[in-house]
Amino acid sequence: MSSQIRQLEPPVPWNFFADLNAIPRPSKREQRIAQWVMDFGKRHALEVLTDDFGNIIIKKPASPGREKSPVTILQGHLDMVHSKNADVKFDFETQGIDMFVDGDWVRARGTTLGADNGLGVAAILAVLASKDISHPALEALFTLDEEQGLGGAKNLGRGILKGKVLLNLDTEEDHVLTIGCAGGIDTLVDWNYKQDETPANLTAFKIKLSSLQGGHSGMDINRGRGNANKLLARVLMACLPSGLRISSFDGGNLRNEIPREAGAVVAVRNVKKFQKLLAAATEEVATEYRTVEPNLQVAAVETAIPAVVMRRADQAKFLNAIRSVHNGVYRMSPDIEGLVEASTNLSRVKLGDGHLRVESLQRSSVESSKADVAAAFRAPFDLLGATVENANEYPGWKPNPNSKLVTKMAMKYQEIFGETPVIEACHAGLECGIIGQAYKGLDMVSFGPLIMGAHSPDERASVSSFQKFWGFYIAVLAAI
Repeated sequence: MSSQIRQLEPPVPWNFFADLNAIPRPSKREQRIAQWVMDFGKRHALEVLTDDFGNIIIKKPASPGREKSPVTILQGHLDMVHSKNADVKFDFETQGIDMFVDGDWVRARGTTLGADNGLGVAAILAVLASKDISHPALEALFTLDEEQGLGGAKNLGRGILKGKVLLNLDTEEDHVLTIGCAGGIDTLVDWNYKQDETPANLTAFKIKLSSLQGGHSGMDINRGRGNANKLLARVLMACLPSGLRISSFDGGNLRNEIPREAGAVVAVRNVKKFQKLLAAATEEVATEYRTVEPNLQVAAVETAIPAVVMRRADQAKFLNAIRSVHNGVYRMSPDIEGLVEASTNLSRVKLGDGHLRVESLQRSSVESSKADVAAAFRAPFDLLGATVENANEYPGWKPNPNSKLVTKMAMKYQEIFGETPVIEACHAGLECGIIGQAYKGLDMVSFGPLIMGAHSPDERASVSSFQKFWGFYIAVLAAI
């Protein structure tokens, strides 16, 4: 219940977070939340601007005595990933997020929480509304469509911002100052295949692979988690000796989410052999992934016979393409220990009615390896004869080792917490690289509270970590 959230400390940003989560805000349909934010700015007698894309800029004068401090941009995105467990009935278009407190964690019931980037936005709103927080002149930049291609940042209006310092509040570890990120590119596949009428004397099953962890396709890609699309294709191939024919395949959800679930409708000639092969394949996969996917499930229930199935030759091409296409870490950085340089996520596979659609996202902190991993991903589909195109390309954010802002924030962190923060680049896509291209010379840092499981229904935010983040954030504003 949002009433629990509103009682958390510090109350002002948590109340703004509850307000945000009461309003549906999927990518590309942020009109309601955008209007709410503009109304907020007007209620507080602040200057409110929008660019042609719909990004919102709210300007607030410096607090008394801070007029000579550098104008500072506070930046976050208004949209959130809308994802839910398959067995959860929830309408993201009309319902607010159903939140609850679980010990030190704020969670949602069966859906994403929206802490990414709702908590960052709430922290910005709290400062804009404040009367007693010391801060320089502020330009609060609220972008749209971050999660589905960074559209807001790409289309950011020129000449609106005057600040030279930017604080991005969209990373998820409270001991880390992020100073760089990966760029990305989507690879999209369309392929028309041939179908046959379903042969007589076959039995149909609906197969579902579920209960994987999923997660953020950038931040979690190095954790070795299962990809539901890859695993289901593997299971189906194991069952081919039963005379299996595929009618449809549907797996994954969003481009930046590791697929947690996938399903297929198949028809088989030898039911006993199919059940035996399915059980063996399920045991094999479950054993292999037991450490990272302890809840993995594969179930098959008998269903109505489909009218058509894939032609055998095309079925073999499809399964071989899905099995062979690269997924996961492609290359670790040779320069920064522990950093994923390049990766790919087979995010969405939908097959049926004679058409295959595949959606994927490749990331890299090096432009040449971004091109290479995208080429590697498309290769099996080129061999298939599919139409393959790239879209939504965006640049990475190159770290600035001479950043005065990073030095100042690291010193402040040491002063408050008695330890040195981790200063690193991340494998996620942040808006800083794109904004930095539009506004040259920005000194930028990204930071935030601890958020786990972003982009999945297991998303959760630490209450104590937000309290830590809030204190540091206010101290940084006072020190700039």
